[in-house]
Amino acid sequence: MAHGIRTQDGRRLTAEEYGDPGGTPVVLLHDTPGCRLPVVPPDVVAAHPQIRFISYDRPGYGDSDRLPGRRVADAARDVAELAGALGLDRFSVLGHFGGGPHALACAALLPSRVRRAAVLASPAPPDARDLSWFDGMAHSGVEEFTLALTDPLAFAERLAARAADIRRDPAQLLVSLRDGLSDSDRRTVSDPAVAELLLRTYREAVRRSSYGWLDDHLALLSNWGFDPAAVTRPVLLWHGAQDTLSPVGHFKWLADRVPRVRPVLQQGAGHFGALEALPAVLDWLCAGPGPAAPGPR
Repeated sequence: MAHGIRTQDGRRLTAEEYGDPGGTPVVLLHDTPGCRLPVVPPDVVAAHPQIRFISYDRPGYGDSDRLPGRRVADAARDVAELAGALGLDRFSVLGHFGGGPHALACAALLPSRVRRAAVLASPAPPDARDLSWFDGMAHSGVEEFTLALTDPLAFAERLAARAADIRRDPAQLLVSLRDGLSDSDRRTVSDPAVAELLLRTYREAVRRSSYGWLDDHLALLSNWGFDPAAVTRPVLLWHGAQDTLSPVGHFKWLADRVPRVRPVLQQGAGHFGALEALPAVLDWLCAGPGPAAPGPR
């Protein structure tokens, strides 16, 4: 079921919900690039009939209006307005990669409404002290983030061209990613069902423009607007040990600073290993209240 809401500042946010309308609400903060379309595989949805899944296009993606200059922290305001429009009191949040910091923002800035947060393959803040931000990152990722930092206009032009290519043939993004993926990730995205799910998401993400993709990068590389150490809600922090898009050093930095964290470093898994982790992650999100127990690093 699709929803369109108007935020207090007049923007349109477009959301999608599926699963049990009366179930436990889980708000999904999508990847970079990404959109509201379901990224939870149908068999995982079927195995969790008690969950009401809600996702939305971040500003500039899909059918949501752009918010130029947005920060990661702005996601908390949009999620609060979306939750209000849908009649949600308390809910959990789940974010992957670029959605991870946005899920942390909701946990930090909406503590009375967010039950739990699952943060998968998330980058750390760009100003993270004692972290070499690019260590372990694939060359393509280093080049992309460096261009965004040093020449945003040229980066915007590059993303606009890539978005046009994706609109013609969304498989181009998977092809461009392959050089930077671990062997386990290459196997994952070679699965036709996974590839189709990702391609549909990428196509919709940039259907109107590349602004969401651009603004995500600029937000991730700027001050997030909150301190991860201020998160008071339980957080499950999952990361693949072979992730080359969001290096494991980012996971370790966050695991050392988020207070009520359950850190899970999955050996043998890469960036897209998060898809295989989803069933256990969703079980944890919908578990009863209580502090997060420490997990393997």
